[in-house]
Amino acid sequence: MKSIEITPKVKVKNSKILSLVYTPGVSESALKIKENIEKVFELTNRSNSIAVLSNDYELSTKRAVYIKEKISTDAYPLVIKECSKEDLKMVIDAIIPNFMGVDTTLMEGKPFDNNEFIPTCSKGCIFPESFKFEDMEPLELRSAFGGVIETKISDSIGKRKPVAIVTDGSAILGLGNIGPDAGLPVMEGKSVLFKELGNIDAMPLCLNTQDSIKIKKIILLLEHSFSGINLEDIKAPQCFEIEKFLVQNLSIPVFHDDQHGAAIVALAGLYNALKLVKKSIDKVKIVISGAGAAGQATAKLLLAAGAKNIIMSDINGIVYKGRQGNDSSLDEIAKITNRTDLRGSLEVAMKGADVFIGVSAGNIVTPKMVEKMEYYPIVFALANPIPEIMPDIAKKAGAKIVASGRSDFKNQLNNALVFPGLFDGVINSGVRVIDNNIKIVVAKALASMVKEDELSYSCIIPNALDKNVAKNISSCIIEYVRNLTTEQNKRPI
Repeated sequence: MKSIEITPKVKVKNSKILSLVYTPGVSESALKIKENIEKVFELTNRSNSIAVLSNDYELSTKRAVYIKEKISTDAYPLVIKECSKEDLKMVIDAIIPNFMGVDTTLMEGKPFDNNEFIPTCSKGCIFPESFKFEDMEPLELRSAFGGVIETKISDSIGKRKPVAIVTDGSAILGLGNIGPDAGLPVMEGKSVLFKELGNIDAMPLCLNTQDSIKIKKIILLLEHSFSGINLEDIKAPQCFEIEKFLVQNLSIPVFHDDQHGAAIVALAGLYNALKLVKKSIDKVKIVISGAGAAGQATAKLLLAAGAKNIIMSDINGIVYKGRQGNDSSLDEIAKITNRTDLRGSLEVAMKGADVFIGVSAGNIVTPKMVEKMEYYPIVFALANPIPEIMPDIAKKAGAKIVASGRSDFKNQLNNALVFPGLFDGVINSGVRVIDNNIKIVVAKALASMVKEDELSYSCIIPNALDKNVAKNISSCIIEYVRNLTTEQNKRPI
């Protein structure tokens, strides 16, 4: 049976194209759409995309293939569980930021090859390999192509359902609550990385609601449309609640990349950085700036990996038990960090620290703060596009090892090193719950890809575009699951 494949219009051949397709270049498109919502039809593939919705995935796929063959419109097959008319309307209203419209003719009992189509203005095209994408500006690129993804018909037997990249637009790429329409270019960019780095079909699903109850219900109703759920750019603390519910109630793996992707890549980089400065994770003082989703997940994973002394800081200073203004998640993280009940500013926290990990905001760390760190300080300034401190400034202030999230500096700690291989591994091995053991396996696999003769202060992590990374991570997960003595983390095949 023919199926639908989600494919990039732009091949990510180098770091320049990566920066255009994803961060930092994609933020320009997101902000343009925030200013003028109609720009979404110019800067994304929404003008040529529809959803085909029915209660039978195979039937939705047949119709999606028919539409693609008939009029070249990108049609995405979705299956919804039996539900009330009210819930059906809720789902349709919520998913519309991704599409020109939602085709429900199959739910009306009409055949898959009926000719009731949704009008589109196609920009579907894959440009030749020789095309000089690098010479284009981010807005120019997306405007010329109509976004960066499209679909094609695949004859592959047993093709996996796509991973859904789900957001509510409440915390988009450091830009804040800019909404689902403005978030679509970011999710399209992420879809490109899934395919280019891990050969995984990934479908943007920007939801037109920020109601946690509705988000949980929508994903639950659409569960059988996907092989996995990648939660993205949902603000804290709602993201914790949504993730917990989905992990408990879905039969497919759920991964909040802002939390766990960031945590895994930070741990991988830290393994190699500590090896170079000859320090042990259980002995070092670690300061994490940013106590949202990424910061809290990073702290929890580092503790699981053996860290003992972690201080967290946010816009209000050091996080401690009983601090006024703490939400429930901060109260919880305060119970397992800051064992000396330290109080004060980020500057106070960094005094005598061995490691700084920033997942917060640009330009909040000064050279003076770095100078007051312990000997051979490690600085991971991961805020994007502007780090907490620029790498060259951190080095001048005495940082021994510096990493950032940017491709124009050495040691880029990018989530793209994690999620393609992780999803390939957990889907292929039947893992449903991605626990700390698996995250640590992935971090160790990622760190081990930097060979002993390559490891240096300026090389603690593989290149983000190395396609062997995803293959290696996937293989390590499959091997780990194969060797498990318990079946409790495996779902029925």
